[in-house]
Amino acid sequence: MNIEELHEYCLSLKGATDCFPFDEVSMVLKVANKMFALIPLDALELQIALKCDPEKAIELREEYACVEPAYHFNKKYWNTIYPNREMSDSNVKFWIQHSVDEVIKKLPKKLQDAYYQS
Repeated sequence: MNIEELHEYCLSLKGATDCFPFDEVSMVLKVANKMFALIPLDALELQIALKCDPEKAIELREEYACVEPAYHFNKKYWNTIYPNREMSDSNVKFWIQHSVDEVIKKLPKKLQDAYYQS
């Protein structure tokens, strides 16, 4: 997987948008105006920070050497995945979708319903 494929997949998810609110090298991906991923464009190695269920976040870190607590994020909820190490593209995509799901489930019920019905 390369950065273009990663970016393209993230934007293919329902309602996903990208922006650069922090600086010109930190691409933030949002759904329902909430961040679900961050891709640092200046990183030496492809990586993506993703929101995760707290229990699953720990399990992922224990199972995969390519998953670490996300730098500058709440480590309880955020992991950084290095997609080109040991994790398959399909598994990376699964965790990206999981991140979107985590964001949506934190929204008020009315906004959740609107997201799923649109």
